[in-house]
Amino acid sequence: MSEFLAKRGALLGFAVAAIVLFAVAPAVLSDFRLSLLGKFICYAIVAVGIGLAWGRGGMLTLGQGVFFGIGAYIMAMHLKISDAALRGDDVPDFMSIAGIRELPAYWVPFTSPITTILGIVFVPALVALVLGLGVFKRRVKGAYFAILSQALAAAFAILLIGQQTTGGSNGLNRFRTFFGFNLNDPANKQMLFFIAAAVLLVVVAITRQLMYSRYGELLVAVRDQEERVRFLGYDPANVKIVAYVTAAFFAGLAGALFVPIVGIISPNDVGIVPSIAFLIGVAIGGRTTLLGPVLGALGVAWAQTTLSEQFPSGWTYAQGLLFVVVVGFFPAGIAGLFALRTRTKEPEPHPEPSDEPEKELTR
Repeated sequence: MSEFLAKRGALLGFAVAAIVLFAVAPAVLSDFRLSLLGKFICYAIVAVGIGLAWGRGGMLTLGQGVFFGIGAYIMAMHLKISDAALRGDDVPDFMSIAGIRELPAYWVPFTSPITTILGIVFVPALVALVLGLGVFKRRVKGAYFAILSQALAAAFAILLIGQQTTGGSNGLNRFRTFFGFNLNDPANKQMLFFIAAAVLLVVVAITRQLMYSRYGELLVAVRDQEERVRFLGYDPANVKIVAYVTAAFFAGLAGALFVPIVGIISPNDVGIVPSIAFLIGVAIGGRTTLLGPVLGALGVAWAQTTLSEQFPSGWTYAQGLLFVVVVGFFPAGIAGLFALRTRTKEPEPHPEPSDEPEKELTR
């Protein structure tokens, strides 16, 4: 009965979210605010994966900007190639300015839309798989894993800055089309928002299925008692790799959607600072819950956009202070506070009166 009620509550929640995203938001928000919400949704997609890997699996992933950047740059390369083809050029505009007359070899596969989509789906997951096999099979965990993932994000950003064929520190920008659709058309911008919203709902549904399956129970067991899980005959490395690859897959999708919605991707969007920002949103929202990472990512992104306009130098300190307070005093996040409040309001069950003691005495 409880399982049925949980499923019904989940379906109701998805229905409400769909109404808000597909009906209410387009009706009440301007085109600019709707695109801004689409940007925040991309962050929320990344946060869902972090919630699975960190909240359920105990892996402090400080390098999600790498997978976000891989998906973003693959999409950006395809869009720049498409724009160049519309102008009749062989290479994108920034390459022409730099004197590059031939398309680099690693750009060529992304001239095809199908190859681009396959690259967005599989390349981040494949990179995460290789890294996961190298890290988790060697039983690297805890702070060592966090430092390693953060160093990976820093190295990836430095690599992009040094590459002239990816725009260097300026990145890739000024996209005109998205798979043949004009990005300057408000209807197409709204279409991108709907795509991002649909992807978010699908990602949350997949994550919920994983969390409440036997795999989800095993993932929590690995987080809490890894050695006991190994004693029972399971390989904790394989369990962690699945969560890590899934989180990378989500981040790659988010990065690919981020590019046409925002219109730019640069090393500043994929380095250490963005990776930590993803983590802060998850921690504030509640990393062990399903919707906590989503709400936390949306809230932190909105606050950063709104408050940084008024306090450009103070927002970073406020963000760090908020992260320290939440981790130190409210480790379950905002969602955990609501859950605690709900439990305190529930009346304690009173035991039914029984005559068993009397029977025992009469014996």
